[in-house]
Amino acid sequence: MIENNGGRLHRIAVIGSHSPRQCGIATFSSDLADALESALPRTNVVVCAVNDPGCRYEYPSRVTQEITEGELDDYRRAGDTLNALGVDVVSLQHEFGIYGGPAGSHVLALMRQLHMPVVVTTHTVLTEPSLAQRAVMDELTERAARVVVMSQQGVAILRGIYGVPASKIQFIPHGIPSAPLPSNAKHQLGVSGRSMLMTYGLLSPDKGIETVIGALPAIAERHPDVVYVVVGATHPAIRKREGERYRDSLLALGRERKVDSHLVFRDRFVSPTELAVHLGAADLYVTPYLQLEQITSGTLAYAVGAGKAVVSTPYRYARELLAGDRGVLVPRSDPGAMAREINALLSDGARRASMGARGRALGLTMHWPVVAGLYAEALGRAAHDSHQEREPAGAGRREPTSSLPPMLLGHLDALTDSVGILQHASYDVPRYEDGYCLDDNARALLLANTIAAEPEPALAERGRGSSRRYLAFVTHAFDRETGRFRNFMSYAREFHPAPGSEDCHGRALWALGHVVGRPQSSGHARHARDLFRAALPAVLGFTSPRAWAYTLLGLASYLECLDLDAPANDTRMVLADKLSALYDATSTRSWPWFEKELTYANARLCEALIVSGEGLERPGMTAAGLQSLDWLAVQQRTDDTFSPVGAPGWRREAPVERPEFDQQPLEAAGMVSACLAAFRLTREPKWMNRAERALAWFVGHNDLQQSLVDSRTGACRDGLHADRPNENQGAESSLSYSMALLELRQAQRHTTNASKVRA
Repeated sequence: MIENNGGRLHRIAVIGSHSPRQCGIATFSSDLADALESALPRTNVVVCAVNDPGCRYEYPSRVTQEITEGELDDYRRAGDTLNALGVDVVSLQHEFGIYGGPAGSHVLALMRQLHMPVVVTTHTVLTEPSLAQRAVMDELTERAARVVVMSQQGVAILRGIYGVPASKIQFIPHGIPSAPLPSNAKHQLGVSGRSMLMTYGLLSPDKGIETVIGALPAIAERHPDVVYVVVGATHPAIRKREGERYRDSLLALGRERKVDSHLVFRDRFVSPTELAVHLGAADLYVTPYLQLEQITSGTLAYAVGAGKAVVSTPYRYARELLAGDRGVLVPRSDPGAMAREINALLSDGARRASMGARGRALGLTMHWPVVAGLYAEALGRAAHDSHQEREPAGAGRREPTSSLPPMLLGHLDALTDSVGILQHASYDVPRYEDGYCLDDNARALLLANTIAAEPEPALAERGRGSSRRYLAFVTHAFDRETGRFRNFMSYAREFHPAPGSEDCHGRALWALGHVVGRPQSSGHARHARDLFRAALPAVLGFTSPRAWAYTLLGLASYLECLDLDAPANDTRMVLADKLSALYDATSTRSWPWFEKELTYANARLCEALIVSGEGLERPGMTAAGLQSLDWLAVQQRTDDTFSPVGAPGWRREAPVERPEFDQQPLEAAGMVSACLAAFRLTREPKWMNRAERALAWFVGHNDLQQSLVDSRTGACRDGLHADRPNENQGAESSLSYSMALLELRQAQRHTTNASKVRA
């Protein structure tokens, strides 16, 4: 019996698309739910189904919730409902394309709401993900109790590229039906006496059907009775975008090659019974797919397990499943090679039979009752382990062993009152006479919203509570008549009437965009969205590169959830082009930088180009961000110590050497963040090393070998002078340290082996 802390699992939830939606994940989710119900007859299996835009389906009764793909609030509501239902454990099917947001990031909003463990089944594992895909996978695998993959190559990719611990990964093969294929299938289809080739699946241009059609003349010449049957409707997304253009082009190609009499299209999403008939009639199963990264294929698994010889292009799953002479691999888009191998197998019934026998033997391990048992065990173990972690009173989720200091927020609490965070301190005593500023409250909002995503429940709740206060301050600072933020407020709660700097405006947008894109509260997110939209137009007239950069960082987060917001997309393009043009106009071989001097918040310029280039799919822009950051890292290093440019700044034309002091916490924090962005994009260990080196600056690995951090309260001193630290502990410095520490903690959790690698 599968148990959870001494008792059975009462309720399991499956999240993904579900039949009658026509897609491979829907079929898989439906089959998995069926199999779990059979394997665990005393357990209630419920389904949260994801609908494509504009579609509703007649679901079976076990589908208790529906999510519209692009509606972010649906994901949060689904999480709340699953919590209320008392679900013990969730099985989440992950495929980038079925969830809303850039790279399917909306699913993360659901995961952040859930109180129970989640076992994630990865249907796609990319070796070269985009920055957005990488960010989704990192958080997904970090939050998952276990990660299921359906191929051994997937295990290797998750460990080697994504840094997921081996103990967290479980290989479970793709499930297939266990019923035998009908013996009279050829008669049922009307192809008795003919050699039948078959491909099955939703039709789209990456299926490579034209390769087989291109091979058909040579095949028909040797086997005049051959018929190639392509089973499956056009993929709904393709049909919506371009109708039946691809299918029509294939029909035209068949007529052009004079093989249309050998070509049959079954233009519908067939039932399991119909599929079994078609597979039973097939002499050869063909998967001519063009996407060689594909890590799984339910149709290939079914064909192999059903005992069909296969000819396939060498995509990842095919290479693994067809090893041991269970099939033949041919180069992608090579009709000649396809024809040679198909002709050889059609002429050699004994070899086809031996391939089929080996496939059937493998298929015994893939039948749904076997696979459901493995899933039931994984789900039960995840529920049990989660209970064990919660067992000690007040204990949260255990953190991996790390050399990083703990998160201490005592000093930030002391600086914060019912209004917001005070900007300055004399030593560690808040200076009421200096009041508040938007700059620091925006930084505090960014930190609090990030803390709210932490796995420890007490810490996360603390972040959510603080976010509310700082968001209220940022809101109050906005002057709707001018469309600008005010910056300075006295302790008597009176704002200086003049608009704040362009930089503080950009920093506020950065924080608001983060609340929208990484929401921990639906109310906070909607409020921040409205304020972000009201404040965004002003930046188009700004001239400060750092204001551009801060806004671009906010837009990167904002557009993760609201990617169809046209004004936001347009603004990102304008600001990114401005920042990129500035770099192109000023940089030289020896000074690859945005300006003729290094002043403050330098690394944020690089970070903004890196994330904007990735979001806009502009590789040249991303490359410029990486190049400038690489140069900056070299300039700000002494031996193995991070050594930021001193506060006076450094002009390239000046005859003096780079100023070494005063060194500011803001620079170290910016370098941590920018290097982590570069690491997430490139996976090059040097970037993680540089981020760790910049954080170490705070705790004594600096030019004076003196720590700036109070190990009791988490306070950070205001800078490093030539002979001593600045003993004052203001908001900017302490917020910079806490944010840098938090970002590196999260990055180390996502890639546990990264800190052991040295450039």
